[in-house]
Amino acid sequence: MKPLRKEDISQEVFDLYDYYVHNKINRRQFVEKLSVYAVGGLTVASLLSFITPNYINTLMVKPDDERLDSEYILYESPKGGGTIKGLLSKPDNTRGKLPGVIVVHENRGLNPYIEDVGRRTALDGFISLAPDALSPLGGYPGNDDAGRELQAKRDRNEMLEDFIAAFEYLKTHEHCDGNIGVVGFCFGGWIANMMAVKVPTLKAAVPFYGGQPTAEDAAQIKTPLLIQYAELDTRVNAGWPAYEDVLKANNVDFMVHFYEGVNHGFHNNSTPRYDEKAATLAWERTIAFFKERLK
Repeated sequence: MKPLRKEDISQEVFDLYDYYVHNKINRRQFVEKLSVYAVGGLTVASLLSFITPNYINTLMVKPDDERLDSEYILYESPKGGGTIKGLLSKPDNTRGKLPGVIVVHENRGLNPYIEDVGRRTALDGFISLAPDALSPLGGYPGNDDAGRELQAKRDRNEMLEDFIAAFEYLKTHEHCDGNIGVVGFCFGGWIANMMAVKVPTLKAAVPFYGGQPTAEDAAQIKTPLLIQYAELDTRVNAGWPAYEDVLKANNVDFMVHFYEGVNHGFHNNSTPRYDEKAATLAWERTIAFFKERLK
């Protein structure tokens, strides 16, 4: 049997997966609904295997990359979860001060993909901090299904405080110049939006397919935004028109991009939702935005 390709999978399967990973349906329901699409040479097992994240073969920057100094650190989040673990990365032999970037995970903790994004960010000339909001519950458990179950046990506003505390930690780091931005994905996109609401000194925020703040919260934003959406992500995109209205009404400095023909999670190169062209362009825009704004 030939290996599955993204082109072999119907859009309904990707939509089902989106519902599953965002806790709209449980695993039993997901597998039952997936069986409808197991036709011809396809089996439920092959579909599950194909759509499950592959962290082994997809890392772009290895944990031991000699171009980086990358280590786990602990910091305190007194209004959130207490002691939080994070991956701190910077270019090797950094002697001066660099702008900082907080990298915020999806709804499953600090998995290998997000750690990789933290390292990629550092290679582009920043000091990055990728926190794990699952730290109070033992940290990312090694697989995404268990990670989602753990993260669902935490209050999202307390997790927001954990990332605000990461901003405060990075701001005073000896190798950070105090100019800090945030990039987040899915749940992390909501965090990026909300940090723009809550942290007046945040210099830039890049939410990827993130939930939008309420109109009342959005009216408080002063931080420049680069907002990235997937065209096929109707669930998240439904909140954009109201968000746009508030941003325009309050003269917020923002840019928005909708990437044609791609799904929620298109930047995550460990799953078949990944779209290399869109992800590359979105990341180039992200780094350019940070280099322009974090100074």
